[in-house]
Amino acid sequence: MKGAKAARGAKGAKSAKGAKGAGAKGAGAKGAGRARVAQPAAAAQIEAIRQQIENVGSPRAPRWNANPDDVRRSVLKLVLTLVELIRQLLERQAIRRMEAGNLSDAETESVGLALMRLQETIQELATQFDISPDELNLDLGPVGKLL
Repeated sequence: MKGAKAARGAKGAKSAKGAKGAGAKGAGAKGAGRARVAQPAAAAQIEAIRQQIENVGSPRAPRWNANPDDVRRSVLKLVLTLVELIRQLLERQAIRRMEAGNLSDAETESVGLALMRLQETIQELATQFDISPDELNLDLGPVGKLL
């Protein structure tokens, strides 16, 4: 029995010495010859880790507030956001048509005046319902903001 322990000790010392010679750093007397083997994770542990990664990696998008007192304001905010998007698109189209020379001076003036009044109406309604201009935007998640 004593011989077997001595042989094991010599073998452990020999392998530790060989590991040092092979360029392994930090293999001191402590832990020499001991190999730590990773244990496989259970499916439940893997699922829990996956859930944590998803929760940390993706911020929660703001959700629609279904509070009955706030529904009217939420709907108005959505409608004003969509009207503002359409107003911006019409403005860009008018600018392109104007630069291309497809609009007369009177048409340019008329379109410009209509777009200005529409913008004023959007701002008045937003002020009336205490909605800031920053709130008139939709977060489309990974795509970014709508406006």
